[in-house]
Amino acid sequence: MKLKKERVSILARNIIEGLIEKGSIIPNIPKGDLTGKIENIITEDLMVEDRINEEVREIMKAYSKQIDQGSINYNKMFQMIKNKLVQERGIVL
Repeated sequence: MKLKKERVSILARNIIEGLIEKGSIIPNIPKGDLTGKIENIITEDLMVEDRINEEVREIMKAYSKQIDQGSINYNKMFQMIKNKLVQERGIVL
């Protein structure tokens, strides 16, 4: 995950406070509970990329010999596989 938990909490709080101040939402649950739900949503969204990266690493294991021999550039191949998975699944990172 690219953001620390503390940053996610701050981000969630800022989102909730901004929406309340603008009158975009009127919370019907305690602000702390709403903030917790937003934190969970943000965290889950950030973890999508982590799961994709792990899947790419698993796929890359099949190419370890070529990578070790230098016939395949690890970073380039990693990015190509990742882009393909993201595109196939319609994921926005």
